[in-house]
Amino acid sequence: MAAAREPVLVCENVSRWFQGVHALKHVSVSIGKGEIFGLVGPNGSGKTTLVNAITGFYPPQEGRILFEGRQISGLKPYRIAESGIARTFQNVALFRGMSVLDNILMGRHIFMRPNPLASLFYWWWAQREEIAHRRKVEEVIDLLQLESVRDEHVDVIPLGLQKRVELARALCAEPRMLVLDEPMAGMNQEEKEYMVRFILDAQEALGLTVLIIEHHMDVVTAICERVLVLNNGSRIAEGPAREAISDPQVVEAYIGKARHAA
Repeated sequence: MAAAREPVLVCENVSRWFQGVHALKHVSVSIGKGEIFGLVGPNGSGKTTLVNAITGFYPPQEGRILFEGRQISGLKPYRIAESGIARTFQNVALFRGMSVLDNILMGRHIFMRPNPLASLFYWWWAQREEIAHRRKVEEVIDLLQLESVRDEHVDVIPLGLQKRVELARALCAEPRMLVLDEPMAGMNQEEKEYMVRFILDAQEALGLTVLIIEHHMDVVTAICERVLVLNNGSRIAEGPAREAISDPQVVEAYIGKARHAA
């Protein structure tokens, strides 16, 4: 069972505020190795703030975050990426004017070490490194079935494919934990089904732990083993996906209190 798994990510009493807005209020959660864990809640509930705290963009002002037993709260985002956590963004954050292949290659940047000597002796030194990076990229392109658009500019491909390219770029960083911020936002039903399939394929093939923010509850209940529900920066429910989403506090947070007839 997921509850018995070795914890990979642990957030302990994480708080974050922006001037007068208390965006996270003593949130604690533990995510097990190999788990697909959902993070849900109404707009403004603190989901993306928690993800930004985990990935170093807005470190917690109280509490701490541990990844594989090591404290990462306070580290720079690139250090957290190097430690084994990769993410995608709510709004597609691809490099416009560049091809799909070049965008995916950017996921290898954490492994690249600029070296004038390597450039000077390219054929004996840098070429081997470039081939190794390209080999990893080709594996991810094959896994996510992006061969047909590899040379297209990201500006001209559909949103669903853009989201898949962003997923591919994250996978090229060889993470052990993948953080997905609304990967299905703006997609039609067919695109959602494709994305679910590719997330499951990647999780199984690469042995990933996945934290996913998602508003589509059909997706959450289909792929997430457990979920944490936030509202106004606080935890209101946690547990198996269907049970947590059916919690009266969660229903109230999404649709308001039931109106009783006079």
